[in-house]
Amino acid sequence: MLPDRNFFFELADAASAETLPRFRTGVAVTNKQDGGYDPVTEGDQAAESAIRALIEARFPQHGILGEEHGNVGLDREHVWVIDPIDGTRAFISGVPVWGTLIGFQSAGRATMGMMDQPFTRERYFADGTSAWYFGPEGERTIRTRDCASLSDAILFTTTPHIFTAEEKPFYEKVQDQVRLFRYGVDCYAYCLLAAGHVDLVIESGLKPYDVGALIPVIKQAGGIITTWDGGRPENGGRILAAGSRSVHEQALAILSRL
Repeated sequence: MLPDRNFFFELADAASAETLPRFRTGVAVTNKQDGGYDPVTEGDQAAESAIRALIEARFPQHGILGEEHGNVGLDREHVWVIDPIDGTRAFISGVPVWGTLIGFQSAGRATMGMMDQPFTRERYFADGTSAWYFGPEGERTIRTRDCASLSDAILFTTTPHIFTAEEKPFYEKVQDQVRLFRYGVDCYAYCLLAAGHVDLVIESGLKPYDVGALIPVIKQAGGIITTWDGGRPENGGRILAAGSRSVHEQALAILSRL
């Protein structure tokens, strides 16, 4: 038995019950990274625990890959990929572009996924065939837009600081060619791309849980998401997402030279 939309909504509801009451409350933050800054809050941990409890009760035969509480059964046919708060820096700064990411993989391929933003009451969901928006604007299927050229494209990345010294010139070469670029939107940028509002998202250093839920949302909306060398994106790393094949090919031609 595979999950359905109702179960994804149940998982998102359980997570938002832990995250939303802590948003903009001055919640305590712990740094997970020695010599750097990788913040985590009790909201991250409680939300993932709530999601995992429901999955373990309903689908005990499934594996789970989670950011906060480790991995179980990654060699199983079906694996859930969870990031309870993607964009923790945005969360602790009071900016509502963070989201709960809940992905589902079969045989190593991302097939279903949801990004839930409880403060704005928006959900982006891929059901295995189509991508959907649920929120204040109603309920509808979503599609990427057909942008023909980098010169017409809108580009997002969370921050230029995610790129290494080796990567940055290649990213900047793409950035220099687009019509508009913006920073700081985390997982929300990928959903804006799926809904046809922007054309490119380029990032680096991502973990599997950073993209697992977003891959099917983009692909089932008609977009393309790969690594910088054109490979499959499920393992994270250097990620390139585009709304149209033309823009993806033009950006890939630059980034793949790295």
